[in-house]
Amino acid sequence: MTKLTAVLSMTVLAGGLFAQDPTINQRRENQQDRIAQGVKNGTLTAGQTAKLETKEAKLNKQIRTARKANGGNLTRKLKKQINGKQNKLSKKIYKDKHS
Repeated sequence: MTKLTAVLSMTVLAGGLFAQDPTINQRRENQQDRIAQGVKNGTLTAGQTAKLETKEAKLNKQIRTARKANGGNLTRKLKKQINGKQNKLSKKIYKDKHS
């Protein structure tokens, strides 16, 4: 298998993983990156990081539970609720990094 074939295969597989809810998954990744950046540059304390990670894990668990309850998919109502929770977490990350 050539490198190009391997890269294309990985891209297709990754696309399938995010096909269900690309916005939710992308925001989750972005928020994790923002937390990691705050740790790296010292704008987040260990305590702040722990609290943010706990909130992120709780939200991720809610998403998994909701998907299981709905045959692997999320309803529009659930997506809206998750989006609201992600907005709240995003604001908390910003506040902690800038306080």
